[in-house]
Amino acid sequence: MAPDEGRRAFVRDDAHDELSPRPEGRRREEIEHEQDDDRSDEDEAEGSSTPSFFSSRTFKVGAAAVALIVIVAGVVWWLHARHYETTDDAFIDTHIVHLSPQVSGRVTRIYVNDNQQVSKGQPLVEIDPADVQAKLKQAQAQAAQAESVYQQDVAADAGLKAQAERAQRDAERYRTLQQATPQAVSQQTVDQAVTTSQNATAQVSASQAKIASDEAQIAVAQAQVDAARLNVGYTHIASPIDGHIAQRSVAEGNYVTPGQDLMAIVPLEVWVTANFKETQLAHMRVGQPVTVVVDACPGVKIEGRVDSLQRGAGQAFGILPPENATGNFVKVVQRVPVKIVLNNVPKNCPLGPGMSVEPTVTVR
Repeated sequence: MAPDEGRRAFVRDDAHDELSPRPEGRRREEIEHEQDDDRSDEDEAEGSSTPSFFSSRTFKVGAAAVALIVIVAGVVWWLHARHYETTDDAFIDTHIVHLSPQVSGRVTRIYVNDNQQVSKGQPLVEIDPADVQAKLKQAQAQAAQAESVYQQDVAADAGLKAQAERAQRDAERYRTLQQATPQAVSQQTVDQAVTTSQNATAQVSASQAKIASDEAQIAVAQAQVDAARLNVGYTHIASPIDGHIAQRSVAEGNYVTPGQDLMAIVPLEVWVTANFKETQLAHMRVGQPVTVVVDACPGVKIEGRVDSLQRGAGQAFGILPPENATGNFVKVVQRVPVKIVLNNVPKNCPLGPGMSVEPTVTVR
């Protein structure tokens, strides 16, 4: 065997099923490559033999349990929540009474302070009555004068009636005498008596008209007296309702005029105006119980009931209601005011108009 052939190795050719020489260095590389492949296979086998946490049975069971709990909780919540309708677009509401004077004058005294509770009929403000009292005296004098003229006209009418009756009797007597004895009374005398009687009757009619005018003047004068007396009473301003003083803007010494705001009174009776979406009204009815949570009174829940539902969305009563007769109309869920009356209000929870609340209505 030749020296070069001694350094060669013979391998079986798989394709031709015969031995073929291969260099010894290349054989060593192939052996090392096969060993590396074997180690890679062993590492993969070893790695695959250690399961991941996310593919473990424990993780799968836990995930399934959590999903089941979430589904059950969601179903329970839906079954519970569908019995109620709630909104945070709600506030305390009432009819605020604004006080203003009905006569002009200078304020001489104020009996109340800001936020003070007042009762119906309680004095609030005094206005100087000097001007209106002078007008009252003037009206009373005019009424007395009208009454005096009336009495004079009534007396004059009585005299005119007596003269008319006498003239009528004279005319009748002359006619009778002329019919019985034509020569005893001239026709001129008869005509003069008749004319006198007619004039007297006309004067009586005029006197009656004057008396009717006097009566009208008396009525006007008396009305002026009543108005002046009312104005004197208007200088004394009292509370028309029970409530609390708010926004007092008047002070002693101010000159006030009719229509000027002096103060406001918040009534003791308040309610809730809740703006529910129109989609929340399907099962809402008058009389349903309501629980109200007040922002200003944490932890306090006030019971109430649905009193009424406004016939129309709130935006329909605005100054400029929307016009939907256009090609760019986009449907928007509207809100409808619902009035909720409160059964009882805790004394330690001061409620006033505009305060935020959150009502929950039991609709099923």
